[in-house]
Amino acid sequence: MKYLKAAFNFYLDSSIHVAIAVCSLLYLTVFEYDIELTSELVGFVFFGTITAYNFVKYAGVARFHHRSLTDKLRVIQVFSLLSFGMLVYFATKLPPNLYWLMGSLGVVTFLYAVPVLGKRTLRMLSGFKIFAVALVWAGITVLAPWLAITDVISTDVWLTFVQRCLIVIVLTIPFEIRDLRYDETALGTLPQKLGVTTSKWVGVLVMYLGFSLDLFKDDFSCAHSSAFAMACFLCALGLWGAIEDQKKYYASFIVESIPIAWLGIFYLLKYYFEISC
Repeated sequence: MKYLKAAFNFYLDSSIHVAIAVCSLLYLTVFEYDIELTSELVGFVFFGTITAYNFVKYAGVARFHHRSLTDKLRVIQVFSLLSFGMLVYFATKLPPNLYWLMGSLGVVTFLYAVPVLGKRTLRMLSGFKIFAVALVWAGITVLAPWLAITDVISTDVWLTFVQRCLIVIVLTIPFEIRDLRYDETALGTLPQKLGVTTSKWVGVLVMYLGFSLDLFKDDFSCAHSSAFAMACFLCALGLWGAIEDQKKYYASFIVESIPIAWLGIFYLLKYYFEISC
């Protein structure tokens, strides 16, 4: 049991779980629009997520406490380095028209963690944190697979991009509630500005807006809308169950599992039950 728990903690702390969640959102776009997805793009997104998240989480620790790193952090550091190597490898296999998008999102991620704006990171800009995460996740999981096959982005895809931004914002709120006691006031997170309860209601409103955008798509999909509705229900449960003193794995495992569950639901509805309209 001890080794099983250690393996599970490594799975979460090394950002493997969040990488699977991001790849799940990537596959949601692929299934919604029936587009081809290459293993190179999946590998890039998976290892890119691990590299980016571990860089954001551990860069400061490694920089100032590199001589006193615990064995656990050293293992994660080595794992992150290997992931970065895989990221570079898969980056060389991507179509050239993806470079500007990946480069732009990479710059946002870098500035999110590294202080260059008057010794401040983008994360320290009041209220910017949640939108930066949403922008990067949506760009990677919606625009990237589409731009890999064409230079033209349809209105439906832009609507999906906005939907993805909104749902990621909702998924981020439980983390901001969890970190309320630790975050600096300057961050200006939703719970800091609005309070916990009001932030949850804002999350519900954002979900409603995101779901309603399906009605404006030219190619309406019953399977996608049904799966999206179920995902919104799961998000609502995760949102309202979030408290400051939450369980250790509540946000980092349960909430971040929602995109994985969403993908599973959509896959079953579209390909197993063959729901169409």
